[in-house]
Amino acid sequence: MKNRCFFSLVVALALFFLLFACSKAQLHPADPTDNTASGVQLLESIENAFVSIAKRSNPAVVGVTASNEERQAIPLRRSDQREGTGFIFRKDGYILTNNHVVNGARQVTVRLFDGREFKDTQLIGVDPNTDVAVLKIDVQEELPVLSFADSDKVRVGQFAIAIGNPFQLNYTVTTGIVSGKGRSPFPTFTMHYQDFIQTDAWINRGNSGGPLLNIHGEVVGINSAIRRADDSPATAAVRAGAGFAIPINLVKKVSDQLIVNGQVIRGWLGIFMSSHPDGIRVNRFSAPSPARQGGMEVGDIIVEYNGQETREVRKFRFLIAESMVGEEVMFTVIRNGVRKKLSVTIGRMPRRFTGLEMEPESPSWKKLGITVRELGAYDSERYTYLSLEDEGVIVEEVRPDGPVLSAGVPIGTLIVAVNDQRIKNMADYEKALENALDKSEITFEIKNVYTEEGTEVVTVKIDRE
Repeated sequence: MKNRCFFSLVVALALFFLLFACSKAQLHPADPTDNTASGVQLLESIENAFVSIAKRSNPAVVGVTASNEERQAIPLRRSDQREGTGFIFRKDGYILTNNHVVNGARQVTVRLFDGREFKDTQLIGVDPNTDVAVLKIDVQEELPVLSFADSDKVRVGQFAIAIGNPFQLNYTVTTGIVSGKGRSPFPTFTMHYQDFIQTDAWINRGNSGGPLLNIHGEVVGINSAIRRADDSPATAAVRAGAGFAIPINLVKKVSDQLIVNGQVIRGWLGIFMSSHPDGIRVNRFSAPSPARQGGMEVGDIIVEYNGQETREVRKFRFLIAESMVGEEVMFTVIRNGVRKKLSVTIGRMPRRFTGLEMEPESPSWKKLGITVRELGAYDSERYTYLSLEDEGVIVEEVRPDGPVLSAGVPIGTLIVAVNDQRIKNMADYEKALENALDKSEITFEIKNVYTEEGTEVVTVKIDRE
């Protein structure tokens, strides 16, 4: 494929030079050797542009090695490690890479262009649904960074430059073009939110997490996956199929949340859907399901979201994910041939659907059927009913058969007090819960999408078996 990409580039340059030479010959029918000299100068300009991009970008590109074992004196076998690429996007040491490179690793090592290694790299957060991960290394000086392009403005046919470490061939630079946009080439259970940029720039195993650049050296996407004709995994040093990169605009939205909250907060309807000639068909509901609570039924065909026509499942999934939790949305559905309007309150995607591992069983989960986390700075931008002044813990997951759900405490609820004890953080919550678990009932003061004004108090009966 590398040869094919090079051949395509040569053909494109030859055609361009031919047109250039012909137009110049018509305007200045002089010495024919002048066209040759101009052509060489043109090729040198293009060549110098690629050389300059590589020279400027390489210092911000890093090698990433992830291991499932703790650091030890005996070197690990290569089979015990995952190799990938990343790049620095903030001068204080924040790095972007792929989730599939680092998720679940007990140790992540980052290698800089100058040879330094950071074996205690901090994993800030991962988002399996988009295959994005954020790392952080501790440095005293400012590091070189790569700037972002506007990936919405990427054009099919424009130059694309990939930098990465395929097969441990560090800082490999390959070129090609953007072959397509808005691609979704994999089953939805592989990566839930797919909006890939397709490229024919040669990428392979080890390129994962590296930057895809435009001709200005700006990042348009993160190289994430390849697909071959036989759908075989990218585990051997053979010619790859089409390459796919996550658009940097999507990456920025995800990384902002990972840095602030360690996770991504997404809107949620709680439906399993499929394409339909008239719109999007509701096949079944999950538990919990804001859509079902809002009056949707199995078999409904969703044709509008707040007056906006909906026909493509991929775009509709993004639309719901980016909605604020608690937002009231008007849907138009077709039911038994009749158009109906429904008002649905957007919920919060449960943790079990995010691709993240469930937290270890805690007293809160065993006795109450909930997991919680501290309120983050970004929460007020994703929940309609929260503000910057709020304090407490957010309910992350609710067990369907637990006592809390029946008491009216859904995912996304803010707990501000337990048995009249004010809650500001996780330490407060754990202490209050410890004092309350020897009782038969617990009172929660909460704030959520169903609370009319301010907060309300609910009572939860505890199973004391």
